[in-house]
Amino acid sequence: MIVSMSPAHDEHALQCMEVWGGNQAVHSSVRLAGLDVHVYSRPYLDEDGGGDIYYVSSCATGRITRLLVADVSGHGARVSEQAKQLRELMRQHVNHLDQRNFVRSMNTQFAKNAEIGSFATAVVTTYFAPTATLSLCNAGHPPPLVWRDKMRQWSYLEIDAANDDGIADVPLGILDMGDYQQFDIDLAPGDRVLCYTDSFPEARLADGDIIGPDVLLDIAQSVDGADMTTLVERLIRAIETRATLDGDDVTTLLLAPNTTTGHITLRSRLLSPARIVGGVINAIARGSITKLPLPDMRVANVLGALCPWFERRRK
Repeated sequence: MIVSMSPAHDEHALQCMEVWGGNQAVHSSVRLAGLDVHVYSRPYLDEDGGGDIYYVSSCATGRITRLLVADVSGHGARVSEQAKQLRELMRQHVNHLDQRNFVRSMNTQFAKNAEIGSFATAVVTTYFAPTATLSLCNAGHPPPLVWRDKMRQWSYLEIDAANDDGIADVPLGILDMGDYQQFDIDLAPGDRVLCYTDSFPEARLADGDIIGPDVLLDIAQSVDGADMTTLVERLIRAIETRATLDGDDVTTLLLAPNTTTGHITLRSRLLSPARIVGGVINAIARGSITKLPLPDMRVANVLGALCPWFERRRK
């Protein structure tokens, strides 16, 4: 079965303080501060909503972009409810430069649903436009692929170390993890990062075996990452020359630095307090008084919103 790239590709203009996404079929581009994002998702058997969830958010100044791709156990109404809960958590943490509180909150939320057998794997990334830095946290999910334009090749983005207790990052809702690891990478012009769900490494060969990460990387090396607009389509076609993808949801989130949109205007910086106040009012109106979209108190986040010099103190 050939996986169609429908629905037709469109573009979404993401606004500051917006959380965009869900678990429905989509083929869309989003342009943010210093970053271009292409999102493709096709639920299994063309259902209205699949088990894969994707979200993109932008902070009050537009400097912080957060991206999430998750594979939730189950389908149907249960996953749709989980998608709503994840959207609310994205809203709550939309102005956080540090993504670790968001990941901890996700794990807590899935742990509450453990009695119904709900868990998820996920990759969370946060892009900080002033420094062109991408922070990545992986909760039991297939590692993203990174295309380094200078070397003209793909590799996996993953960390080998374990947590302090010796347990590697595991799916959300399985253990009461005190913290999930994260690491930072710098992105140069022409680089790409591809997040995807397990439909790629678990694509089935003719003999019934899955292709696995080694074969997936080998297939990716045959796909030039320079042309971002057709990259996902070409990769899917390359996989389907060796295996079939028709047994699961297919979701990808492709991102690349954009040097023409990285500048944050003074107007956007000055309007950020008003946007945060508006977000707080909306949260209270929804009854989410404990989930207000306030910024974390990092120097680069708070002082850097008004004075770019402080943005260099990101750590």
